[in-house]
Amino acid sequence: MSLTKNSKAGFIALNRFGYGAHGDGDLAAAASDPRGILKSEISQPGIALLDDPQFSSTTVLLQKLYAFQKATQMARKAKVAAASASAAPAPDAAKVTAAKVAAATNNGAPQMQPDAMMDKPKMAVRQPPNIVQQTIQAEAQAKIQRALGARVGLAERLVAFWSNHFCISLRKSQLVAIAAGSFEREAIRPHIFGHFADMLLAVEQHPAMLNFLDNAQSIGPNSPTGLRAKRGLNENLAREIMELHTMGAGSGYTQADVTSFAKVITGWSIVGPPGKLGTPGSFVFNRFIHEPGPQTILGKSYPQGDITQGEAALRDFSRRPATAHFIATKLAQHFIADAPPPALVARLADTFTKTDGDLRAVTLALIDADESWQLPLTKLRSPYDFLIAATRAGAPLPMQIGPYFYALRLMGMGLWAPPGPNGWPDTNAAWASPEGMKQRLDIAARWASVWQSGANPSQVLEALAGDYASRETQQAVARAPSRPEGFALLLMSPELQRS
Repeated sequence: MSLTKNSKAGFIALNRFGYGAHGDGDLAAAASDPRGILKSEISQPGIALLDDPQFSSTTVLLQKLYAFQKATQMARKAKVAAASASAAPAPDAAKVTAAKVAAATNNGAPQMQPDAMMDKPKMAVRQPPNIVQQTIQAEAQAKIQRALGARVGLAERLVAFWSNHFCISLRKSQLVAIAAGSFEREAIRPHIFGHFADMLLAVEQHPAMLNFLDNAQSIGPNSPTGLRAKRGLNENLAREIMELHTMGAGSGYTQADVTSFAKVITGWSIVGPPGKLGTPGSFVFNRFIHEPGPQTILGKSYPQGDITQGEAALRDFSRRPATAHFIATKLAQHFIADAPPPALVARLADTFTKTDGDLRAVTLALIDADESWQLPLTKLRSPYDFLIAATRAGAPLPMQIGPYFYALRLMGMGLWAPPGPNGWPDTNAAWASPEGMKQRLDIAARWASVWQSGANPSQVLEALAGDYASRETQQAVARAPSRPEGFALLLMSPELQRS
């Protein structure tokens, strides 16, 4: 392969900011204009959107869930009833015989015989199709196909970053599970190159987040419902918004601020199956559970109001210097290094502040930063990123989504299933454990054994990394005793594992 002198920068563009090369041609294209290929992706209108007519909105999905839950409940009751009927004591044999004789001598009049009733075949109880599993699989398939097909994958990397920043977990409930994909489609994808405040509002008003962090169960103590039912606040969403979504822990807010903010967002809820407050499955501001009166947060008073009280607080959070620094640090840590250069973080935070949280401008500042091109690739790819990069490199593309789910679970990173509201860790130590690397090697060996590309491992390495590949990697791949072992070594090489 003939590459320009910028082949190193081309490799960095594809791997630090994307999911790596597909094969021949990608590396040369990136090397010819490393920054340009990234900016070109950003400039494409709707590059991050996943508008597929097969997908329903969250509201429609929740309506389907409500119907599924009702059908499942009815099937369960029918099963219990059928089991109870089959467990009923058998009729006395003498009485059954007497009934037969009476029926036979009843002047030929037709009559149902007891043993005929006993012999009647039982009706099977039909279980409704699992709409939750079907939806998760379809959404995951579309997400993975988009990442595989992207020219570079910067937009998809940002979607994954922000989905992890504002994470939910399908382990929480059927509601979160069925809405995990639509949450990403509706609250994350439209805003990755927009303003942070707009993404923040979309996330915190989404039914999946309201269910995940229990705000639908948060009731103002002095609201009409709170006074009548003697129920109170749930501070989970308020706390995580301040600690994980905006300002970060240790940024100066107090427990009193968390409690006041929790009161402000009481009433942010989800319309249930009866639809008394609106369209079932939609977001609703429920004034009957909203805490009345003004609230003071971080020294600022927010007058009594409806949904606008909480929206005003969120927009103020998005503009605080602590939020700018927190977001800048996480972005730099994700794309550059576990301990990113303070000067880079400061420039990204300054861009965030000056542009009122314009995430396109912040992303461009990251692309244009000298550190992005001068520092070595030291970030270990997460299991998800590794699987996408490996498939783009030529590893087998499963016809079904199952192998991806299996591989991710094996490597400890279930899709849309982080262990807590702080999301998946974004440091090398989290993924470089001996057990984690063993599982990664097992996956690499399995996929290498059925490699799709007709090229040999050395040719694939050349196409993916060119002269960026180290001599050690080139020799190890070339000297592998078999083709599958060569591809396994390629998949486990620093050139495929690091970003």
